[in-house]
Amino acid sequence: MKKLFLLFTFLIPIVTYAQTIKTDVLVLGNSNAAFASGIQASESGVNAIILTQSDGFKLSNYKNLPQTGVTKAFEKRARKSLKIADSVALPEITNQILNAVVKNWSDSSKLLDVINNTPYYELKRSGSGWEAKLKKEKSIRAKVLIVADDIEKILPALKVASLKAAEANELNYSENLYRTTIGGLNGTSDFLSLYNLLIPNQENILYIKPDNLEIGQAAGATAAYAAFFQTKTSLSNLKRIQGELLSYKLPLLPFEDVKIADSNWLAIQKVGITGILKAEIKGGKVFFNPENVVTYDEIKQPIKDYYYKAQIWFDDHQNIPFNLENTISMVCYVGNKAVDATKIEIEKKWNKNYKFSSRFDLKKVLTRREFSIIINEYLKPFDVVNVDRTGRVIR
Repeated sequence: MKKLFLLFTFLIPIVTYAQTIKTDVLVLGNSNAAFASGIQASESGVNAIILTQSDGFKLSNYKNLPQTGVTKAFEKRARKSLKIADSVALPEITNQILNAVVKNWSDSSKLLDVINNTPYYELKRSGSGWEAKLKKEKSIRAKVLIVADDIEKILPALKVASLKAAEANELNYSENLYRTTIGGLNGTSDFLSLYNLLIPNQENILYIKPDNLEIGQAAGATAAYAAFFQTKTSLSNLKRIQGELLSYKLPLLPFEDVKIADSNWLAIQKVGITGILKAEIKGGKVFFNPENVVTYDEIKQPIKDYYYKAQIWFDDHQNIPFNLENTISMVCYVGNKAVDATKIEIEKKWNKNYKFSSRFDLKKVLTRREFSIIINEYLKPFDVVNVDRTGRVIR
């Protein structure tokens, strides 16, 4: 009976079934940009797979990477994985340690998966998304594909003639493209516009150079938006993506003198993006100069560009010092707020909430820091006013 059973099983043909893994975002590469793309996509709430085709990530010197929400998320997992308390400094993050932490993270996460040493031989359209054909009858289907690797490796599998990587722009106030930024490049005057990331006539594929963490993080959030809302990358919502990246501590303009740890960082970033207060570009770097006083001439036209009612207020208040009293008058007129109630509210928040070191004084000419916080809170130009693809204000 046993022999007959063995003979019978031997005669049955062996059937292999193709395996398809489905995900929201597929990232190709093992670089700074691939690392940041996959982590940001998963942190933004979608499933992300990073396919490295190697033994793991090979990041440039970790300690020199920009400190953003991506590195903070990694360091939080590193402490848990290495069993290190918050009060104890992390060891030097070598690629070996980084990959060990990422493996633990991937093994325990429902949203992030890292697959090493798995080559692909074809990348093709699958509906509105993409499919990566792997060896051994396996494939990965994704809603959005991020290419963060050497393009010469990718093109044979992708079977397209060429693919242009997203390019950053140098900050230039003679045009308004900076308002469409989704990432400032640390230590430079460069930023990435959302519309430079999107590839014309190509949906749900993003191609970024492998070495830049900030651009990788921006790509991860953009891909996550398309996947989460089941839409095309060409229909990306600029404000939503900018807001997501700010919540994950990615500077959208690379202010050299306002770091993420600054309690007013978010408000200064938001006001900086509007151009109501413009930064100084010096030596290839960008300085917001938060402690300089704000002047009438620098904010008059930008605020009028954003708000119709501001034109009337500035006509009635010409060449005045922008002290706290006049600032409150302006925001209350433009924003339809009660002056006395606003004065009381700002006085309560001055030191406790806003963390200003100065005392509340209605005759005090405001610094750019103080002005930014009040404008951001009471007029919300970044949140309520939209811009077009060129950065022009839409009212």
